[in-house]
Amino acid sequence: MGFYVAQILTGLANAGALFMVASGLSLIFGVTRIVNFAHGSFYMIGAYIGYTLMQTLPGAIGFWSAILLAGLAVGLVGLIVEVLVLRPVYKAPELFQLVATFGVILVIQDLTLMIWGPEDLLGPRAPGLRGVVHIMGEPIPKYDIALLVITPFVALGLWYVIARTRIGILVRAATQDREMVGALGVNQAWLFTGVFALGTALAGLGGALQLPKGGADLLMDFNILTAVFVVVVIGGMGSLPGAYLAAVIISVVNVFGVTFLPQSTLVLIFLVMVLVLMIRPYGLLGREEVAGEHGQVGEPEVPIQPAGRRSRALVAVGLLVLAALPLYGSSFIQVLATDIMIFCLFAASLHFLLGTGGLVSFGHAAYFGGGAYVAALLITHAQTPMELAFLLAPIGAGLAALIIGWICLRLTGVYFAMLTLAFSQLLWSLVFQWGDVTGGDDGLVNIWPADWLKPTTIYFYFSLILCVGGILLMRHIAHSPFGYSLRAARDSERRAEATGINTRHVRWMAFCFAGVLAGLAGGLFVFSKGSIFPNELEIARSFDALIVVFLGGVKTLAGGVVGGAFFKGVEEILTRFEYWRLAFGLLIILVVTFAPQGIVGSIRKIFDRKVETRS
Repeated sequence: MGFYVAQILTGLANAGALFMVASGLSLIFGVTRIVNFAHGSFYMIGAYIGYTLMQTLPGAIGFWSAILLAGLAVGLVGLIVEVLVLRPVYKAPELFQLVATFGVILVIQDLTLMIWGPEDLLGPRAPGLRGVVHIMGEPIPKYDIALLVITPFVALGLWYVIARTRIGILVRAATQDREMVGALGVNQAWLFTGVFALGTALAGLGGALQLPKGGADLLMDFNILTAVFVVVVIGGMGSLPGAYLAAVIISVVNVFGVTFLPQSTLVLIFLVMVLVLMIRPYGLLGREEVAGEHGQVGEPEVPIQPAGRRSRALVAVGLLVLAALPLYGSSFIQVLATDIMIFCLFAASLHFLLGTGGLVSFGHAAYFGGGAYVAALLITHAQTPMELAFLLAPIGAGLAALIIGWICLRLTGVYFAMLTLAFSQLLWSLVFQWGDVTGGDDGLVNIWPADWLKPTTIYFYFSLILCVGGILLMRHIAHSPFGYSLRAARDSERRAEATGINTRHVRWMAFCFAGVLAGLAGGLFVFSKGSIFPNELEIARSFDALIVVFLGGVKTLAGGVVGGAFFKGVEEILTRFEYWRLAFGLLIILVVTFAPQGIVGSIRKIFDRKVETRS
C-alpha cells in the first residue's frame, strides 16, 4: 500500500510544474484563441533566469525570491513578445499566428544559447528541503512535498483572480465572447497583453520551480511542450480546472508507467489523449471550440484559377533546367536537388490539405515518416524487394490516414489539429520505444534502392518524375469537381451541405489522398538516405511542413512547392552559421508581419499592382 501511495504523491508533485505551465497556455488560448507553440520556450527561459538568480541571491529567502522573480521576468518577456510579434497578427488567420509563435521559438533558442551557453545547468537543491521523508515506509523527497503544498496555493490564487476580481470577470467574458467585450468599450489589446504576460509568467514560474528536480538545458522547451499540449487538450482548451485535472492524470499515469511499463510510457500518454478526445471531443472540462474570426487559413481574395500561359511557360522552363541538372551539376548538387524535390512533395501534400481543404493538421509527419517506415520494415524484416516495398509505402501511409482521418474529422478547428498531433505523436512513441522491431532511436539502416536505381543520376530522375507527377496530380485534382467540392466545404460547410455535397466524405478522401502523397515522399526519402529514424515522425517535422506552406503562400496552389524549395535552400545556407535559428526565426516573424501572403502571394500582389498601374 505504501508503494502505491508514494507513486501517487510523486505523480502529484510532478503535476505541479506541469499544471503551472499548462494553466498559462490554457489561459492564453481561452482569451486570445492563439495556440502558443512558444510556451515551452518561456518555460525554458524561466529555468535559466531562475538558475542565474539562485546563484546570486543567498539562502532560503533568496531561493524562493529567485523563483518568483524568474516568473515576473518571463512575464515581462512575454509582454514584449506579445506587443512586438503577436499584436500585429491578431487579425490574421489562426495559422499565421501559430507560425509567428514558431518563429519566437527559434529566436529564444539561439538567444538562450548566446547568453547561457550550450552546457546543461544542474539545478541547486532547495535550502531546508534536502533529503527525504518516509511515508508508510516509502521515501518521498522533501521538495516533492513542498510542491504538493505550493501547487494548490497557485491554483487557488488563479481561481481568485479569475472568479473574484474585475480583471477576472473581463477575462472570463473574453473567453466566452471577446467581440462583445470589445463592443462594451474594453481595450482588447491590453487585455490580451495582460493575459499573455500572466500566462508566460506562469510558464516561467513552472520552469524555475522544477530546477531542483531537473535543471536547465536547451532541449527542455520541446520536451515540456508535448506534455503541456497533452494536458491542455485533455483538460479542455481554455479550462483551468481541466488543466489541473489533466496534469494530475497524466503525471500519475506517467509515474506508474515508468514503474510497470517502462517501454510504453510515451505511448500511454498519447493513448490517454486519443481516448479522451474520442469520448469527449472537447476535453474533460472544455467547451466547443469557436473558430477565429478570420478562420484557420483565411480566404483567397480572388478565386484560385488554373495557371495562365505565362505561368505554365515559366514552370516548363524550370522543369527543363531541373531535368538538365545532371549535365552541369555535381553529385552533391543532384543529391541536394533530390532532397528538395522530396520535401516539396511532402509540403505540397500538406498544402493540398490545408490550403484547398482548410484542414490544419499538426501531425502530417505521421504519413511521411510512416511511409518511410513501411518500406524500411518490409525490407528489414521480410526481405521484400525494393520495388514492392516502395509501392507499399504510400499505400500503408494512406491506410493510416484513412483510419486517423475518420476519427479526427469528428472534430474541427484547433481540436482537429490537436488530435492529428496526438496520433502523430502516438506513432512516433511506438516507433521510438518498440526498439526490437523499429530499431528505436537507432533507426533502420541499409535501406538502399535496387541496383538499377543506385546511380545518383538515375535516382534523381526517378524522384523527379514521381515528385513532379505527384504535384501535378494534386493541381489537377484541385481544379476537378472534387477539388471544387473540397473548397466549397472549406468556405461554407452549410451551403455545401445544402447543395448535396457530403462534406465529411469529401474531407476524408482529401485527408487520405494527402496521406498517400506524403507516404510517397517518405518512400522516396528512405531510399535516398538509406536509413530512417524516429525524428522523421516528430512534431518538428510537421512544423517544418507548416512553415513551408506558410512561406510559400497558403492561398496559392504553388505555395507548398515554392515554400519547400525556399526553406531547404535557406536552411542549407543558414545552418552553416552558429546562430542560424535566430536568423531564420526573425525571417519567419518578418514574413508573418509584413508579407503574410507568402512568397508566391507577395509576388502576385506586386505583379497585379504593376498591371493596374500600367492600365
